[in-house]
Amino acid sequence: MMITRPEMEIGRYHWMYRSSRPHRYHHVPALRGNVSPLGIQGCFECCIKCLGGVPYASLVATILCFSGVALFCGCGHVALTGTVSILEQHFSTTASDHALLSEVIQLMQYVIYGIASFFFLYGIILLAEGFYTTSAVKELHGEFKTTACGRCISGMFVFLTYVLGVAWLGVFGFSAVPVFMFYNIWSTCEVIKSLQTNMTVPGDQICVDIRQYGIIPWNAVPGKACGPILENICNTNEFYMSYHLFIVACAGAGATVIALLIYMMATTYNYAVLKFKSREDCCTKF
Repeated sequence: MMITRPEMEIGRYHWMYRSSRPHRYHHVPALRGNVSPLGIQGCFECCIKCLGGVPYASLVATILCFSGVALFCGCGHVALTGTVSILEQHFSTTASDHALLSEVIQLMQYVIYGIASFFFLYGIILLAEGFYTTSAVKELHGEFKTTACGRCISGMFVFLTYVLGVAWLGVFGFSAVPVFMFYNIWSTCEVIKSLQTNMTVPGDQICVDIRQYGIIPWNAVPGKACGPILENICNTNEFYMSYHLFIVACAGAGATVIALLIYMMATTYNYAVLKFKSREDCCTKF
């Protein structure tokens, strides 16, 4: 009886595996593009995934918010101190005339401390919320999951950011008032210098009355400065520093308004996407 070649192959197969059972092949899953053959993600893939979860809009807004609030609070605090010194030395020599103004300025300085502390914490919270919503929207950590509590918190941040944005518009407008006052004083001093150079009209007739701005009462003495006295005020370090610090503080308030606008756009978009993707009938990405 001759043994055919197929029978020889079957016999060799049984001899090699010491079993008469047919060999079962197990399915090996295909490797994904971001997984190495050992089943571990590479460093480059991990970095790309982490960078994909960074909320760049919230990050830029946080940096801009911190910078703007720091400029507004720091420069505004020093400028208010210099303004009180100028008023006491040149425009209101009686302490009772500017007592109310001194109390208001001191209160504003305490408010500045509170604003700095609040926005430091609020900026960190908004940045953390941006990381959370960005990771949820892009589904970086598995299947998309969200809760009603999470959406409620995101909606609360949207509303609070809108309120703070409107409030800071008022702060920005208010911070422009002392810039306008100091600019008027500085421009008057420049007019006096030009008149002295041209020898046309004596500078003693040109004055600045601080009482017309309403920061000190009308019975304050002297209440105004004219000619060479006003020019000497403009040449003091207190006036120079206060004027430029008020400009920087106003710019800081404007930067904070821009940061809050970016926050509003980012939080509104994230909330809308979370709300949309939480629907059961959602079949496409926003």
